[in-house]
Amino acid sequence: MKAVILAGGYGSRLSEETNVIPKPMVEIGGKPILWHIMKTYSHYGITDFIICCGYKQYVIKEYFANYFRHNCDMTVNLADNSITIHDNHSEDWKVTMVDTGLETMTGGRIKKVQKYVGNERFLLTYGDGVTDVDIVDTIKKHEQAKALLSLTAYKPTGKFGALDIADNNQVKSFLEKPDGDGNWINAGYFVCEPEVFDYIPQGKDDCIFEREPLEQIAATGKMFAYKHDGFWKPMDILRDNLELNKLWNEGKAPWKVWQ
Repeated sequence: MKAVILAGGYGSRLSEETNVIPKPMVEIGGKPILWHIMKTYSHYGITDFIICCGYKQYVIKEYFANYFRHNCDMTVNLADNSITIHDNHSEDWKVTMVDTGLETMTGGRIKKVQKYVGNERFLLTYGDGVTDVDIVDTIKKHEQAKALLSLTAYKPTGKFGALDIADNNQVKSFLEKPDGDGNWINAGYFVCEPEVFDYIPQGKDDCIFEREPLEQIAATGKMFAYKHDGFWKPMDILRDNLELNKLWNEGKAPWKVWQ
């Protein structure tokens, strides 16, 4: 199963860092937050990734193209320009990076990677949020619900997009960022059937996944909420980055489920 990661936005609210690199490449503990997200997936056996790139997409491509060089001991012989790799600490990952456009919205980006996903179930998340959610359990509950799309629901203290969830965890409606606190919100970490692509129009780069596509899927009664009461935190502003780095540096990062 493949995991699609949305990593193409500007990240304007984190401009202290994103003037130089794309938001998913902003570091926590010396590693991009994108790496942390991928480590979470790979802990649960998901190692085939499709990254929807956009803003400064070359930074992401160069990072993974040279990943093994940055994570190994090596000797460079300047006399003959040869390189000897000693201890390779690379990952068992397959990473497909797709330039989905500079101004493309989330729905448009997802539609552009359809050919790489194929006609199979896939996972989907944003490239700026870390969590300790059990990925395998989200897939299991998705299957049990016979859902078209499942999303991880979280109840923070701030204002985010709200979900109206029935007693059986069926999502009755989806409303992006309404007024009010204490609502279940969309934390990403989706499980999607390939039919999800049918709800995203072809060639519409301005399609926002969180609006018409998710609203329409919710209206069918085939959207399921996986309620997560553990840790989830998006990295929207510099303060978020500082808090996440503090947790990591103190050895208290809840999302570090891997060894």
